[in-house]
Amino acid sequence: MRKRLILVLGLVTILATALPVGAITDGDLDGEDHPEVVLIIADVGGGPAFRCTGTLIDETHVVTAGHCVTNTLEEPLTGMRIYTESDVQNGDNDYPFGGGNNTVEAVRWEAHSLYFTAPFFVHDVGMIELAEEVELPRYGTLPTTDQLDLLGTRRGLNDGWFTAVGYGLQRINPVFVEAERVRHVATPKLNQINVPGFTGDFSLLLSNNHSTGGTCFGDSGGPNFLRDSNVIAAVTSFGINGNCAGTGGVFRLDRQNVLDFIDGFLNP
Repeated sequence: MRKRLILVLGLVTILATALPVGAITDGDLDGEDHPEVVLIIADVGGGPAFRCTGTLIDETHVVTAGHCVTNTLEEPLTGMRIYTESDVQNGDNDYPFGGGNNTVEAVRWEAHSLYFTAPFFVHDVGMIELAEEVELPRYGTLPTTDQLDLLGTRRGLNDGWFTAVGYGLQRINPVFVEAERVRHVATPKLNQINVPGFTGDFSLLLSNNHSTGGTCFGDSGGPNFLRDSNVIAAVTSFGINGNCAGTGGVFRLDRQNVLDFIDGFLNP
């Protein structure tokens, strides 16, 4: 069997020598269409280290990818915060540091209890609790148990079933990177569901091309909404090549063990 290259999409560093970060590939500016989607900065060793995307599901809780709230055991995360503006790049904040306007610090974060027992993409969900409330007109909601299995019964490829939102790279190739700290949106197509082995029953493969758009580094943890609803079907998890092209993997939130983990975090 040909081995697949699986790349973490969230770990875009923000050090001076690293690549800048930006937006959904081949997507459109989101504006204020998804105010519940936020940019996440994680600190290692007391300073900003990498960024991800997440979704507020109530005033103080954010759902994201498991790899966005973890790091090596030798260097645990020392802090975390979210930025609520759509255009963080030109916003009223002190990115990537804390203390600025439209910035809220986290007080607690956790990955799925089985996250470290398998490759990261098998249990790639995490939760964040904030120190202050973020008041919004709406929040993301969770799917029902096994809700996405219905998509596997439909004939052909599924167009228009997902809306991906995030702050990740817009385009990348060996000689060119297009990056902004601005929230973008795309409508990827379902390519694979419930296939034994690679995606299993825990993730989906969605399209990533000029026609539908897709996800890239920095989008990890961001929502893949079901159609144009606020139901978070899955969170962006991984890519299979360094150019963020072809297909992208998203981790499903509709499995009972995932919903149980989220409920346990909300009600410790």
